[in-house]
Amino acid sequence: MGDDLAVITASEPRWISPFTGLSPQQFGTLITALRKQGAVPVRRGRPWGLPLEDRVLLVIAYWRTNMTLRQLALVFGISKSAADRIIDHLGPALALRQRQRFRRDAVLIVDGTLVPTRDHNIAERSKNYRYSTNHQIVIDADTRRVVAVGRPLPGNRNDCKAWELSGAKAAVGRTTVIADGGYRGTGLVIPHRRERDQAELPTWKAEHNASHRKVRARVEHAFARMKTWKILRDCRLKDEGVHHAMLGIARLHNLTLTG
Repeated sequence: MGDDLAVITASEPRWISPFTGLSPQQFGTLITALRKQGAVPVRRGRPWGLPLEDRVLLVIAYWRTNMTLRQLALVFGISKSAADRIIDHLGPALALRQRQRFRRDAVLIVDGTLVPTRDHNIAERSKNYRYSTNHQIVIDADTRRVVAVGRPLPGNRNDCKAWELSGAKAAVGRTTVIADGGYRGTGLVIPHRRERDQAELPTWKAEHNASHRKVRARVEHAFARMKTWKILRDCRLKDEGVHHAMLGIARLHNLTLTG
């Protein structure tokens, strides 16, 4: 490796924030949690060429920058096939552990977001005329943390159907959930609509809708922050890869909210 090409490593904190969006302290918290959950099992055969910290940095850097595997391998000083194996192995380990129980007074917000996805076996052309997958994301209205992520569905599925088919509905149980008008007939709390004989909404309904929009905007803000991980703008991963990336990015998003 030439002297003019630096190799990225977690042992140098200066690389962590640009390639992960996390502070060195948050990155350290993540590594500790991964060790506790058993993300470093005894592995038969050839040992990993990189320590856990560097492998985690590699996976997050891939999601964050959407570099090709060849580019990623070069900057980490390993082979393309080794980078591929690391992503396949650690991607699922970084997944968000979705909440099972919620406070009685909890209010959640759901919305769907489209991720351009090159694997046409799991994606379909959507309203943006690109092959994409529909991801139902549920956040806590109070903490703004992601609490549930549905399984990806083809991008031509509307949110109303995706809410149930993705498993997001089952994940939140009977907890109060608010959503936009695309979720009609789901039992969720959605904005009021004018009746056919109404020129405009009653004042109290208009005020309720304004309050509803203000709160629901929090999920849009969450999407904006999550999509700073560029893999969600053009995902080249196949099969379960896009799901693992979304779950992992949801976990990282939550970690950034801890300050």
